[in-house]
Amino acid sequence: MKNYILAFITISFFAKIDAQTLTEKIPNPNDSRVITTGMPFLLITSDARAAALGDMGVATSVDAFSQQWNQSKYVFSETKSGFAISYTPYLQKLVNDIFLGNITYFNRIDDRSSFAFSFKYFSLGEIELLDGPDDIPLIAKPNELNIDASYSLRLADQFSMAVGLRYLRSDLKIQQLDANASAASSVAVDISGYYQSEENAYNDFNGRWRGGFAIQNLGPKIKYDDAGRENFLPTTLRLGGGFDFIFDEYNKLGVTLEVTKLLIPTPPIWGTEYEYTDVDGNGEYNEDEDGDLGAKVRDDVIIKGKDPDVSFLKGIFQSFSDAPGGFSEEMKEFTWALGVEYQYQDSFALRAGYFNESDDKGARKFFALGAGFKYTTINIDLSYLFSASKVQSPLEGTLRFSLAFNFGAKTYSEY
Repeated sequence: MKNYILAFITISFFAKIDAQTLTEKIPNPNDSRVITTGMPFLLITSDARAAALGDMGVATSVDAFSQQWNQSKYVFSETKSGFAISYTPYLQKLVNDIFLGNITYFNRIDDRSSFAFSFKYFSLGEIELLDGPDDIPLIAKPNELNIDASYSLRLADQFSMAVGLRYLRSDLKIQQLDANASAASSVAVDISGYYQSEENAYNDFNGRWRGGFAIQNLGPKIKYDDAGRENFLPTTLRLGGGFDFIFDEYNKLGVTLEVTKLLIPTPPIWGTEYEYTDVDGNGEYNEDEDGDLGAKVRDDVIIKGKDPDVSFLKGIFQSFSDAPGGFSEEMKEFTWALGVEYQYQDSFALRAGYFNESDDKGARKFFALGAGFKYTTINIDLSYLFSASKVQSPLEGTLRFSLAFNFGAKTYSEY
């Protein structure tokens, strides 16, 4: 009899120990599935032609602004060199001093190689700092910029690749408030490729195929604060293809499709872990049987998904398989764009495009229209954006302007 009593006491003791150590993870209902990065201005389209086609450029025909999209296209330029500038107002319905500017220069060294340089500047306008209503305001001008250099090489008659090096600087701290404030900086690399077929004859027209890929902003994380967390750069995968319908020597219609994905870890579903007493002994928390949750054990527990605190290289591979919602959520992280461009006699162009992003990943959806004019060696491009989403675009109703100068016209025969 004593043995039975001892066994009962022992079992009850260990059951009580188990009950005290059981925990329940409660997910946070406000978890966001939108991927965020440092220096997001790198994702803003600065040139009007790409903007009019729905923010695309990895597989479109070469132009002076190929540096932002696919540097390997430069070796297919018919002109020896070119210089281009662009200006994009940002949030112009709210303020008039936030803008994105771009300057680009490219040069074909010979039939097989080229190089390019570019400078992009994003001004966040002026901020007035006041301690009191009668004080003279201190003016701060936060800004971000990048400086790029690239080299392109033709590996075959119809295929080329390029590598680009990018210096990044983000000066968002206000030195008037913190004397030790300094700008954050990093470096990144682009790798791209471009294919352009020969002109082929079909039944009623001639045609040419185009294809391209680019992996952009490969680089270490950027840190804005010594005590803050590190932010991923907007590492981006771009894939695209297109076809040119060449009806005659004057009329050409180009259709291009592009898909894009951020190679950044998806935020997991976070939660809070609580300790509770398992009264009914089923190993699971039941509010009716086990009562209220007890003490909080810890916050920021991953309920579903993977830990995003990894290196940028591991984050690239992890980004394809870490969405808490599985494959269906991974597919939502791809954006796509469709663009159409009609050209008459290489002197006038009409463009239209559509861009789509999942509602769960940012909800960017918009239509774009644009036009291009060429006079001797000067190209002028314009674009205008119409939002098609409940989330209004900061570029809604914005007229973007680009200007390019081509030197050594028709130096090379590529078409």
